[in-house]
Amino acid sequence: MSPNFVPHRISPAEVDALRAKYQAERDRRVRPEGAAQYRRAAGEWGYYAADPYTERVDREPVTSRVEAVVVGGGFGGLLAGAKLREAGVRDLRMVDEGGDFGGTWYWNRYPGIHCDIESTVYMPLLEEVGYVPRWRYAPGEEIRQHAMAIAKRFELYSDALFHTRVVDLRWDDDAGEWTVTTDRGDVFATRWVVLGSGTLSQPKLPGIEGIENFGGHTFHSSRWDYGYTGGDQSGGLHKLADKRVAVVGTGASAIQIVPHLARDAQHLYVFQRTPSTVDVRDNRAIDPEWAATLRPGWQRERMENFLTIVTGGHADRDLIDDGWTATARLQRQMLTGSVDSNLPPEEREYLDELADFRKMNEVRARVEAIVEDPATAELLKPWYRYMCKRPTFSDHYLQAFNRDNVTLVDTADTGGISRMTPSAVVVGTQEYEVDCVIFATGFEVGISGVVSGTLPVHGRGGMPLLGHWRNGPRSLHGFYSHGFPNLFHLGSLQNAAAVNFVHVLQEQATHIGALVAEAGRRGVRRIEPSLDAEEAWIATIRATAPDNYAFQAECTPGYYNAEGKPRPVNNSYGPGPVAFHDLLRRWRAEGGFDEVM
Repeated sequence: MSPNFVPHRISPAEVDALRAKYQAERDRRVRPEGAAQYRRAAGEWGYYAADPYTERVDREPVTSRVEAVVVGGGFGGLLAGAKLREAGVRDLRMVDEGGDFGGTWYWNRYPGIHCDIESTVYMPLLEEVGYVPRWRYAPGEEIRQHAMAIAKRFELYSDALFHTRVVDLRWDDDAGEWTVTTDRGDVFATRWVVLGSGTLSQPKLPGIEGIENFGGHTFHSSRWDYGYTGGDQSGGLHKLADKRVAVVGTGASAIQIVPHLARDAQHLYVFQRTPSTVDVRDNRAIDPEWAATLRPGWQRERMENFLTIVTGGHADRDLIDDGWTATARLQRQMLTGSVDSNLPPEEREYLDELADFRKMNEVRARVEAIVEDPATAELLKPWYRYMCKRPTFSDHYLQAFNRDNVTLVDTADTGGISRMTPSAVVVGTQEYEVDCVIFATGFEVGISGVVSGTLPVHGRGGMPLLGHWRNGPRSLHGFYSHGFPNLFHLGSLQNAAAVNFVHVLQEQATHIGALVAEAGRRGVRRIEPSLDAEEAWIATIRATAPDNYAFQAECTPGYYNAEGKPRPVNNSYGPGPVAFHDLLRRWRAEGGFDEVM
C-alpha cells in the first residue's frame, strides 16, 4: 500500500487510511517478548562493552576520604562537578567506567557522529569555558574535547578514578557519611554523592540465535573498531574495501554510519526492522563574524528560547529555527508544554494528528524524491506518528541507497534477523554472506545501575533504596529520597525531560549545587526530604503526569514505548521542563531549603 496523499490537505477518508496503515505497520513489528528481545553487553557478552580507546592501568585501591563523589563523567556528572566546585566543594572525586570524561561522547566515536541538537544549546558551559562551536551540529570529537575542557576548567581531573565502577553505596548512620565501594577494590567515605551515570551507557545486543557462532568480525557501534575498518570519525574506512559489511539497526547511530560504510565497503547490507524519519540536516560551519557579536548570557538565552519553543511555549523569535523548533507542535505527545487551552482536548488532539500526518507525508515524500528504486523507497518510508521514535536528520543517509553496493534488508515480517551462521546473517530463508557485522542497536534506556540493582544503595538503618521504591519511585523533585541523606539523582526520574536533555541536566546540577552551598552556609550536615515532602511530590506527579499511554501503545515498537509495551504509569511532571525549572527556582527562593535541612 502506498497511498498518494496530498501533503497540505487530508480528507477524513485519508485520515482513516493512514490510521489503518500505521496500525498494520505497527502490528508487523511487535514482538511478544518486548524489550526481552535484546541482551545486555555484559557477562559472556561483556567484550562488546570493553573500552577500545584507552588502556586500563593497574593501580592501588583508593581509601582516602573525600567531601563529595560524582558517579559518572558524562555531561551530567561534569555539570554536577562544576556546580559543586562553584558551591565551594574542593575535595571532589569523579568516578567513571570509561577511560576519560565525555560519557556517551567518550564511547561513541563511530564515523559520521554528530549531535542532533544545535551545538550552541547542546554543549553546556560554553561561556564558562570560553568556546564557540565550529559547526552548527558539532561532530563527536569536538563535543568530546569540550567535555574534557570542562573537566580541566573546573579541576575535575585532580582526583578522578577512570575505568572504575561503583558497586555499592552504604550510609553510615554513626559517621553521617556514605561508604563507596568500587570494582577496583576502592573503599572510601564521602559526605555527598551525586549519581550521574546516565541511562545511555550500557550497550544492548539483539538476542539473535547463533550470534556466538558467527566466524567473522563483530562489534557494537558504540565501541567502533577502527583497527578493523581503518579511517576515523570523518570516514575513510579504507580497510573495508574488500569486505561485505552488515549494519543491524536503522536508528540515530546507523543514520550517520551508513553513508560512510556505503562509500567504503565492498558491499553493505542494512538490516532494518523500522525505518527512521529522516529529515533535512543542512549542517554548516558557524560564522566567526556572528560569533564575534555574542554578548554575555548568549548561551542561556538560546537554551531557554529553544526549550520554550520545543515544549509548546511562546517566544517572540525563534533563535534556533531548525527541524526541532519547526515541529514543536508534534512533540506534545511526548514532552508536554504549553497547549492551546481554548480548544476542547479532543479537537486539539485531532488537529495535532492532522499536523502530524502532514509532516509525515512530507517525510515520506522526501524518501520518494531521493531514493531511485521504488521498492527500496517504499521500505524506507516511516508509517507512524512523528514522535513515536526520535526524529533523525541527514543529507546523506537516503542517498546511500542509490548506490549499487548497498542492499536494504527489511526484517519486519520475520520479527527481526532470524539467526546467524558462521558466515552469514539469515532473514527468513535468505542468507546474506558477510565478513563483518556492526550492531547499531542502541542502549538500555532509563535503566541506571540504581534502577537495575547493579549498584545497590543502602540508606539509614540499612534500608535498600529499591526496597523503599518497591511500589514505585519515591522522591522530592526527583533528586533525593527520605532515608537516604545527601544522595542526589540526576536523570528523568519524577521530574521533566526534554529533547535537549543536557539543558535538563544543567538545571538539575544547578539545583544540587545550590543545595550543597546552602547547607554550607547553614552549617548543616545532612540534606534529606521528609516523608511528607516526598508524599506531596508523588501526589503532584500523579496529578500532573501526562497520559500518553494510548499514544505510545499505538506507536511502532522502539525504546520510547519499551518495544511496544509502554508503562501505564508516567512519572513525569506534566507541565513540562520550563515549568519544572521555574518551580525549582521558586522553591529555592521561597524557603524550600527548610524542607530538607
